[in-house]
Amino acid sequence: MLKMAVLVSGGGTNLQAVIDAIADETITNARIGVVISNNANAFALERAKKAGIQTEVLSPKSFDNREAFNYALLDLIQSYEVNFIVLAGCLLTIPEILVENYPNRIINIHPSLIPSFCGKGYYGLKVHEAVLARGCKVTGATVHFVDSGVDTGTIILQKAVKVHYGDTPSELQQRVMEQAEWEILPRAINLIANDKINADDSYLRIREQHTEERTK
Repeated sequence: MLKMAVLVSGGGTNLQAVIDAIADETITNARIGVVISNNANAFALERAKKAGIQTEVLSPKSFDNREAFNYALLDLIQSYEVNFIVLAGCLLTIPEILVENYPNRIINIHPSLIPSFCGKGYYGLKVHEAVLARGCKVTGATVHFVDSGVDTGTIILQKAVKVHYGDTPSELQQRVMEQAEWEILPRAINLIANDKINADDSYLRIREQHTEERTK
């Protein structure tokens, strides 16, 4: 069974999608062991508490340097004896020491179709602002494994979302969340929890047809 640490920074809508999917058994063979935030005011923490999930707050601002924070974060995650990490709206740069200790055991949800509009500086509304500024007709979301780069890990799932004429960044963000993020993050977790993904450094294979990926 996957015992997950979920890292969050804000409202926690993707966390809620995972909580709900576990509750209705869209996700099986997995549970959340702890929700950790770098932001004490993140509403995601309230979502976790309401679901009876242990929460922790750990901010880089509480440490003299980033290296000290990185080791503290690793120690905190390991103290919960989790075997998988989900970044669900986490705005922290994940330290290499965490990736080294959890190789192919960390995934992230990103609000674009990687490799477009990803990497340093692309997060939150900034992604959707850039999509609209470029005049894209299609955007979407991506779930990928986390490696030592920024949004460079192997892609697990993607889903496209149409951009509508006159969209504001906030409207587009909401549509991408509703039509893509809240669907593919739980689906990716379920695939991994049930050993339906074979990943290596350069290639990922899902061992079932797309129409069979959903748990009914």
